[in-house]
Order: sequence, then C-alpha cells, then structure tokens
Amino acid sequence: MTRRPMAPPLNGPRFNEFISVPRVRVIDENGENLGVLLTPEAIEQAAQVGLDLVEVSPNADPPVCKFLDVGKFKYEAQKKANLARKSQKTQEIKEIKMRPNIDDHDYDTKMKKVHDFIGEGDKVKITLRFRGRELAHGQLGMVLLQRVQENVSAIAKVEQHPRMEGRQMLMVLAPK
Repeated sequence: MTRRPMAPPLNGPRFNEFISVPRVRVIDENGENLGVLLTPEAIEQAAQVGLDLVEVSPNADPPVCKFLDVGKFKYEAQKKANLARKSQKTQEIKEIKMRPNIDDHDYDTKMKKVHDFIGEGDKVKITLRFRGRELAHGQLGMVLLQRVQENVSAIAKVEQHPRMEGRQMLMVLAPK
C-alpha cells in the first residue's frame, strides 16, 4: 500500500512520520504496553496492523503513542469537545431597576422576576435609581435593598453588597 504524503497536522495529535522524537512508549490496539521502541519501528508495527501510530501523551518522557485510526480518533475528540461546549451554561447578569419609593405591588412584580432569573441560574444586579431630593434619603434605598436581600435569602446570596455609584445604589445577587 503506497501512502500519499500529507501535510503535518496543524491541530490535534501528531501521528506516524510527524512524530519527531526518536523513541516512544507504545501501546497496541488492545491497550497492552509494548514498551519503549524506536519511532520508525513502532510506525512499521502499526502499519502491519493497518492502523496509525498516534501520539496520545506528548509531554510524557518518552512520549506515549497508541495504535489507532487517526481519522476516527480526531472525529471522536471533536465530538467530545462539541458535547462539552453544548452542555456548559453561561451565566448572565440580569438587571432589575427600582426606585426607592416603589409601591408594594410593583415591588412584588420585580421580586417575581428576580426569583425567575435566579431560578434560571443567572446573576441579578439590582439598581436603585435616586432622582432629585431622593438622594438625601440614602437610608431608604438601603432599607429597600435589605428587604430584597431577606426575600431572596433562601435561593440567593449577596455577591456584591449595596454601594452607591453616583445617583444609583447597586447590589448583585448570585444563585446559591
């Protein structure tokens, strides 16, 4: 069987003639350790079985190589990476804006949304905006944010305690 020359792999494991070290530790297709062999000798043994010599652990001393089908190995590695990427959840920061003199019903509606966001695993940034003379009564905002904190204490923890930033007071909640 004549092999056509291929370009060296840009990503993924090195295989066959692209393995640059003189000696490698070889594991055959059944998972048995064949010991440390010269690289050309190991490539020849893999070809006899109809497989490629693939570097699975390049940082070991000597590097560990296995008898595998390169195409299948790369395909399965890519599938595993896609599955990992698909199953990871990105955490977003949702923002709820309030005023210090918010009415009870409006407060309840906002709290319902806070519970929904935290239930979905997102962080919630609560922004309390002061206008005009409300700024003189910062303690009202602090009381309101403490009330929010008590309402969500069962499902969330305070990641960033209330603090003033200009004309607004901020607090960040994260799911427990």
